[in-house]
Amino acid sequence: MLSDSPTVEPAREKQWVIIWRIPKQEPIRFIQASKEDLFALKLVAEDIDYNDAVRVNQVSIGDVDRIIYQAVKRGILLSPPSKIRRNPAIFSSKTPVPEEFLSAGVFSIQWHITNACDLNCKHCYDRSRRSELNFDDGLRILDDLYVFCKERFVRGNVCFTGGNPFLYPQFTRLYREAHERGFGLSILANPVLREKIQEILDICPPHFFQISLEGLRRHNDYIRGAGHYERSLEFLRLLKQMGVCSSVMLTLTRDNLDQIIPLAGELVGLTDSFTFNRLSQVGEGAKLELPDKNAYTAFLIKYAQAAKQNEILYYKDNLLNILRYKNGENLFDGCTGFGCGAAFNFITVLPDGQAHACRKFPSLIGNVFTQKIADIYDSPIAQKYRNGCKACNTCPIRHACGGCMAISNSFGLDIYSHKDPHCFMHSSKISI
Repeated sequence: MLSDSPTVEPAREKQWVIIWRIPKQEPIRFIQASKEDLFALKLVAEDIDYNDAVRVNQVSIGDVDRIIYQAVKRGILLSPPSKIRRNPAIFSSKTPVPEEFLSAGVFSIQWHITNACDLNCKHCYDRSRRSELNFDDGLRILDDLYVFCKERFVRGNVCFTGGNPFLYPQFTRLYREAHERGFGLSILANPVLREKIQEILDICPPHFFQISLEGLRRHNDYIRGAGHYERSLEFLRLLKQMGVCSSVMLTLTRDNLDQIIPLAGELVGLTDSFTFNRLSQVGEGAKLELPDKNAYTAFLIKYAQAAKQNEILYYKDNLLNILRYKNGENLFDGCTGFGCGAAFNFITVLPDGQAHACRKFPSLIGNVFTQKIADIYDSPIAQKYRNGCKACNTCPIRHACGGCMAISNSFGLDIYSHKDPHCFMHSSKISI
């Protein structure tokens, strides 16, 4: 030690250390325990009722769930396996299905809490006048979702959308209630004022805030209204300034196919991710056109090439997995993490309580005002959507693809027996 170095006297301090081993696994683990770790252990070891823990510690049920989840994630606690699990029997391909494509750890509702909207887009899927969501009904839905997720051993996620969810008079209250139940939160909306975002941030930052653009400035403003493009870019800058993760979604049509990659170039530095969904020809969308199969295949090849150079380009469309398979690359997780996850790891809920398998086309499976989410999920019609298209079952990438039932519906096909009309799995000489 150098002579001018200060003398450091060690201080005696009590610390807790957790030492454990997961059964049948090595090695023995140990960590310095945090207050949250000890709380999680006490809660489980002493079988303390959650409601008592909330009352005594003056926290929300969501806070307790988050502590338990982190303890499970660190391996301190064990959790029963998820009951949101695919039936492997639907995959008749000889290719083994990876476990991560069979069992979901998160269940989501995409919740259209209002149909009120400040835009008048030319491809809008639903302009119907649905009854406004009653706030108390909204609380009952959140409570029912909480019970469903607990019983199925999954984490819950709520994606708030509309219309524009910020036009629902009690959106901030509903957002807070969802947070206090421990749900993951995200928002699909239109650009709003800074103070509206701050109200949300004061509760909990969303996992992401998604807005939509439909092409470069001229085409976008034709679809979404004059000035929308510039407002959207300014809003993305605002989100970045406020530290909110942002995403941009585009509805792909025959008319904007060639604008997607150039638009991605303009969005670099403004958003965290950019991707697309193919147009579903329902509602106002029935007036627009989709590209034909050859044009769409050629586009996907260009998109995959561009994604290697532009890090914000995100893979979502299931058919991109065909390219990856043909090139011997690892498959990505598909549209919702399980190829098509309609009525599997998510459902859509509308303001009047209607529950649909997918937001992109009419796929009614029940009503959350009159039925429990568990009963809707376990219903034969939900199972039918979950099983998807029988024509895909022998495909070696069925688990990560399954095409898009909304596109089959757009072409007037039987969604349960006819595969996605854009599928090019059996086309030769496809590579990137």
